[in-house]
Amino acid sequence: MPDDHAPRTDDVIQPFQLDPFALRGRLVRLGPTVDRILAQHDYPDPVATLLGEAITLAVLLAGALKYDGVFTLQTKSDGPVRLLVADVKTDGAVRGYAQYDAQRLGEVAPGSGPGGGNAPVPDLLGSGYIAFTVDQGDDTERYQGIVSITGATLAECAQHYFRQSEQLQAGLKLAVARAGEEGAWRAGGLMLQRVPPEGGLAPIGDDVEDAWRRVMVLMSSTTPAELVAPDLPPRRLLWRLFHDDGVRVYDTHSVEARCRCSRERIAGILRAFPADELDDMRKDAVTTVTCEFCNTRYEFAADDLERLAQA
Repeated sequence: MPDDHAPRTDDVIQPFQLDPFALRGRLVRLGPTVDRILAQHDYPDPVATLLGEAITLAVLLAGALKYDGVFTLQTKSDGPVRLLVADVKTDGAVRGYAQYDAQRLGEVAPGSGPGGGNAPVPDLLGSGYIAFTVDQGDDTERYQGIVSITGATLAECAQHYFRQSEQLQAGLKLAVARAGEEGAWRAGGLMLQRVPPEGGLAPIGDDVEDAWRRVMVLMSSTTPAELVAPDLPPRRLLWRLFHDDGVRVYDTHSVEARCRCSRERIAGILRAFPADELDDMRKDAVTTVTCEFCNTRYEFAADDLERLAQA
């Protein structure tokens, strides 16, 4: 039976494995984390939903990697939503933001206000690419995988990446929705991967092929409501789906919305500006810099900029 007394059921990555076929997976459940990130900006619902999916996908993929640094998912395209960025630090800090054209968005998603319907990824993103980057610091080589945006959903785009770039089979399902009387944002994601045979340790053969097809059907049966439900613990959902296949759960990893901006970091960026640009900024009584991720405003008076120029 599943352990329904897990200490935390929101803002977690729940790793699991399906025995005996070595099919590995992760279930992500986001509550306050995704709500805080999306609420920091007044995004129309289609943009908020898409960014929520990008954040959930980034957390799913980051949970599959061994790294010490930052994992970033980014889309860049020519559609109404021209940019999505979501990143996850090793310590579980998550952040994200979107850039969009409100006029073009209204043309493809007329109900783009609160409660409005969403539009398919091709309509919202158009043509472009999705990039996955692992940055472990200045002394290490940065890894980046890039693939064209291909698919009706972000999950399909990621599956296309796995097929084209990693030559791995993976199944993905994402859900983002408002819940409760206050309409707080919630998100959930499920990912399954076939472990490639390595040293003869991973089973191969018709049984594994049949098991893979079966679990893909089971995963597709998961409803969006189940993926985001606050009263359905992740372990119980996994048990409901895969108990016939011997699901084994592991320790969860927590995540939280936490931006990396600070006044000191912004000051460092301003300090790197050419002297003539800092001179132009000092002509204003106050220079305001707004973090794209968390929308925090940092104000620098003329004498602050003077000190930065002299540092």
